[in-house]
Amino acid sequence: MSEILRAILQANKEVYEYINTSLCEEDFSYNGEIGAGGDKSSVMDLKAETIFVKYLLPYGDVLSEESGLILSNSKFKIQNSKFVIDPLDGSDNFMARLPYFGSSVSYEIDDKIELAVIANFCNGECMVFDGENKIIYNLTTLKEVFEHICNEPKVGVFERSYKYPQVCKVLSELGIKYRSPGAVALTLANAHNYKFVLFAGKMREYDLNAGLFITKDLHRFQNNKFLLISKNIEIFTKLKEIIKEL
Repeated sequence: MSEILRAILQANKEVYEYINTSLCEEDFSYNGEIGAGGDKSSVMDLKAETIFVKYLLPYGDVLSEESGLILSNSKFKIQNSKFVIDPLDGSDNFMARLPYFGSSVSYEIDDKIELAVIANFCNGECMVFDGENKIIYNLTTLKEVFEHICNEPKVGVFERSYKYPQVCKVLSELGIKYRSPGAVALTLANAHNYKFVLFAGKMREYDLNAGLFITKDLHRFQNNKFLLISKNIEIFTKLKEIIKEL
């Protein structure tokens, strides 16, 4: 295991353990700040960011959804390297105690992704992909665990479906089942287990970089409104025709 991967895993482990053992009422409040990604930052967003920065800044700059670009002056930093992070993916879910939230980290050199790590803070699993090999780690033990792939998925995921009721109507008419859980990085990490992933709305690197790297082997369509990913060419083609005219 490389030092950089170990640092990312340790950061995720610390956030995961804090969420599961040390939460307080303050963590569910907002401090009035608007993050670099345009959303209100919760106290827990900022606590998670602080933990990630502590572990990652020695190895590169950190571009975070909360604070934007944080420059590293470490002697260990590789030139032109950075971590693009969403320290708490699915913040609204966390605030509502809806168990679907985690984190997203992509490690990049000269804007080329070398490593993607997406953690689920609800089931304690962390997906790591280096462009060739995918490994799932348990966040308590930091040991590898079994990865299950659903070969015949029955549902897709339509993130931010509330923005496009006309698409929801068509999916319903076609009898296509979907969910809208509200944490796009987690959803992309598990895209191989779904019929499709459809994302509507603003495309931000904090949300997408790691997940797009993990799903680079799947069919993909993207315009200024939608991102569509699927391993099934039939459903991919059908959905692409629906959304490309909107």
